[in-house]
Amino acid sequence: MTDKLARALGWTSLALGAAQLAAPRAVTRLCGVDDAPGATTVARLVGGRELLHAALLLGAKNPAQWAWTRVAGDMMDLGVLGRAVANRAGARRTRALAALGAVAGLTALDATCARGGTAKAKSPLQVRASITINKPREEVYRFWRELENLPTFMVHLDSVRTIDQRRSRWRAKGPIVDLEWEAEIIDERGGDLIAWRSVPGTGVATAGLVSFTDGPGGRGTVVDVSLEYGAPGHRRLAAAVARMFGEHPEQQVRDDLRRLKQVMETGEVVRSEGSPEGHRARRQLHQRPAQPIGGRA
Repeated sequence: MTDKLARALGWTSLALGAAQLAAPRAVTRLCGVDDAPGATTVARLVGGRELLHAALLLGAKNPAQWAWTRVAGDMMDLGVLGRAVANRAGARRTRALAALGAVAGLTALDATCARGGTAKAKSPLQVRASITINKPREEVYRFWRELENLPTFMVHLDSVRTIDQRRSRWRAKGPIVDLEWEAEIIDERGGDLIAWRSVPGTGVATAGLVSFTDGPGGRGTVVDVSLEYGAPGHRRLAAAVARMFGEHPEQQVRDDLRRLKQVMETGEVVRSEGSPEGHRARRQLHQRPAQPIGGRA
């Protein structure tokens, strides 16, 4: 919803910018400041600024974070219009008051959008993916619940060592540094779902939930995975932590599930040695024919 509001504000900036560049005299007259020295030049400059806002809000992948640029522009406009109201009388003052009210309303929307964008940027990074595996639900569940099996299809994992029924020790090899943390199962429903999170203070802030449901017509199992990377303080930092494992988090989860499907249905993951899917595949300049690289635990 925040990004939709940001896009709408982007279109507003586009319309305002185009109007101020195309008809600056009409805009200054409408705002009651047409008698000010250099008013049309200022209107064109403001129009250029609005087009910059539009480019940021309409072109960005996460536009809400750029709403603060509109808030800054609004503050300047409110200052100009406030002085216009104080220094004018009659019809010009009335028009300036109307313009001041309109800008104040837009400022409230811009500030709401900007705050929402900031909150989103500081929220954990969440990714989700699902796949259907041609195996009974209980079998897929048992394979996942045996946590030592996870590295057979999660290539960013070097090992998972069970400590007790609830806790385990995870180790991952990143391209720069190795990561190690402790995780605990926080919810479990036999055959249905497993939820876990990293133990606070053990190195990496992550959480996940995997659910198992019968496929359409009772055939196979739908595996649905939700992961959360909660690097303290900022969503971008969380994404950076996730990418330390080798690729974009969403693509990583999809690739992991495809490998799980191969493991469950064929007993192994087949991948060429040159595949850039993780530290288990050797990187070479020329790909060799596909070879099995993992098996059922």
